Amino acid sequence: MKSNVLTFEHSNVPTLVEAANLKKSFGDVHAVDGVSLQIKSGEIYGLVGADGAGKTTTIRLLVGALKADAGEVNICGYNINKQTEQARSQFGYLSQRFSMYEDLTVLENIRFFAEVRGLKPNEWLPRSMEILEFVGLEKFTERKAGQLSGGMKQKLGLASALVTRPKVLLLDEPTTGVDPVTRQDFWQLIIKLVSAPLHSEHLKGEKEGGVEVSVLISTPYMDEASRCHRVGFMKTGKLIAEDTPSNLRARLNGRVLELRGSPLNLLRRIAHQDDDVEDVQAFGDRLHIRVGEGKAQDVLRRLTSKIRSEGGRVDELRAVPPVLEDVFIALSESK
Repeated sequence: MKSNVLTFEHSNVPTLVEAANLKKSFGDVHAVDGVSLQIKSGEIYGLVGADGAGKTTTIRLLVGALKADAGEVNICGYNINKQTEQARSQFGYLSQRFSMYEDLTVLENIRFFAEVRGLKPNEWLPRSMEILEFVGLEKFTERKAGQLSGGMKQKLGLASALVTRPKVLLLDEPTTGVDPVTRQDFWQLIIKLVSAPLHSEHLKGEKEGGVEVSVLISTPYMDEASRCHRVGFMKTGKLIAEDTPSNLRARLNGRVLELRGSPLNLLRRIAHQDDDVEDVQAFGDRLHIRVGEGKAQDVLRRLTSKIRSEGGRVDELRAVPPVLEDVFIALSESK
């Protein structure tokens, strides 16, 4: 998936989400263990990690759905525990599970969430129609939520999160389980939202040019993570790495080889046996081989000779630029 997110400049940009040393345990399990985050206005921040890494718990702490054992969260300057209502008025939240009312129509769902947040009819109705057009659901206002496809349900969830014009959007794996085309469409909405905030004459008091929304999104997909301005990798409740996608990939520059040939099982076994090879992963019909620092040329020479001596075929063996999947696997294996 090709990235079309522009680079992001941090200087002189206000911080909208600030979390300091968050901790949350469930019995003996440290689900979140000292996580600190700062997310700027107009920034898309991706939170990635294996299942059980602590991503969902972190987001629930940020929105106040769970109370932290230690640490603080501030949303647009409001403390989530001490100024709960003010903080919650600043963000929209989309959880992993579809949380709309399936027996209500698309418009009725949005109306419910708008009125819960205190919007009056002259505010919520034009705002809702604007949002529904933005997410592509303007022709489905009378369709019941339970009759929507998976992708349309996620768009309805996004619309409901946007109806109060939040400055911060917190999305917990919003594209899990939907098809690739729908994932692409959903991301186009996120990028459009950040790069060109929604304008509305129906809500007064917004500064010229609209609100610069910041987005925190957890995702299991590395192609989605590559679209974020910054990415944080979580493991066993800790944030173990945080940087731009390009800087994260640069950690493995010169250490990833790509091998094409056959039979693949033989190629994998031989690569694993080399002392300078740290990991071997299948990427479709080829292998990505991670090697030690400064070992690429030695491994290239040895593998070609060894594979051919054991009756295997090498179609191509070369150093390639690392992808985020390579970084994620390396970080997941780190202590």
